[in-house]
Amino acid sequence: MIDTNKIRKMFRVYENNPNLVYLDSAASALKPDFVNQKVYEFNSFNGVNVHRGVYELSYEATNMYEDARQKVANFINSPFDSVVFTRGASDALNLVALSYGMQNIKPGDEIVTSLLEHHSSHMPWFNVAKKKGAIIKYIPLDENNMITVENFKSVLTDKTKVVAITYVSNVMGYVSPIKEIIRLAHKKNAIVSLDAAQAVPHMKIDVKDLDCDFLSFSGHKMCAPFGVGVLYGKKELLDIMEPVEFGGDMADTVMMDNQTYKDAPYKFETGTPMVSEVIGLGYACDFLNSIGIEEIERHENMLALEAKRRLSQIKGVTVYNMKATTGVIAFNIDGVHPHDAASVFDKNNVCIRAGHHCAQLITRHLGVLGTLRASFYMYNDLKDVDRLVESAKEAVEFFGQF
Repeated sequence: MIDTNKIRKMFRVYENNPNLVYLDSAASALKPDFVNQKVYEFNSFNGVNVHRGVYELSYEATNMYEDARQKVANFINSPFDSVVFTRGASDALNLVALSYGMQNIKPGDEIVTSLLEHHSSHMPWFNVAKKKGAIIKYIPLDENNMITVENFKSVLTDKTKVVAITYVSNVMGYVSPIKEIIRLAHKKNAIVSLDAAQAVPHMKIDVKDLDCDFLSFSGHKMCAPFGVGVLYGKKELLDIMEPVEFGGDMADTVMMDNQTYKDAPYKFETGTPMVSEVIGLGYACDFLNSIGIEEIERHENMLALEAKRRLSQIKGVTVYNMKATTGVIAFNIDGVHPHDAASVFDKNNVCIRAGHHCAQLITRHLGVLGTLRASFYMYNDLKDVDRLVESAKEAVEFFGQF
């Protein structure tokens, strides 16, 4: 069972902000002292580049960097050489589209995606389709705006080459039936690119069990530093993919009339890498393991269910994702722009997100300009739920004056 009081002592931000109600972890998680200290120690006591140095400090830095790759691999049950470090989930998702997509998609091919996608999952494949003459097809959502296996089957054809889909919607918090979708896609010889930015920090992920072809996620949503992410790819796919950036460290041989690249994952890691950030990501995996990812999932889901129950009872509040089983809540104060409504929450030091959340397809489908989004994590408790609900009531009363 999560001891929130104990966990909050691990996050220095609460010392400086004792009244903080941080409900924006779907955007970025807070950073624990443990991870911050490890990044500080590397930068202070080492701080040199990796791979190319033949001196002791560089050797130590390289070991720490590659140890982090192994920690990440273990965290998602991946082979070591299937983990590519990127600048974030968006960078990883774009890499799949720009490399695998541009190499393999042909005119008339079909790319299946959904209205629940973050722009970083949808836009790269929209670009591929536009340039290669392919067709984008959208999985119909059910009456609860969820992806179902049956609706996925309705758009899956022999022409489907790629399924680009979210594991967990960053707006609605819905968990897609990924394992069955992957199985069906593979029967059509299509590959599946998963946006797992909202999944990896909150639930146990096993890429071998899922049998996914690609899986992308970011560090900053899982208590790691900003500026680092991961692309998992099946090694046989990474091996045939061409790099999309060229330069230092990824090159094997460079001659006037020819050039070759290192094997994956290194051919995709161009230039000086995000060394301290990668090391921090490795320690973030250690931190989450120490808390227990299953415990984190149960804790935040309990809080979200209670918050949705109470919010839905307030006249003037609409909750859009009552069926969600994750820590994300999408709601609005009726008749009030979410940016305006968010100002009331901010006044009460309740940090929530307001807008379209880089997912305009689903907000348009809901018929709104945007939503308010509250998202829970390990450091939240029922008192945070109280403050969220009280602020929602205050917002309804305030804007009801007009």
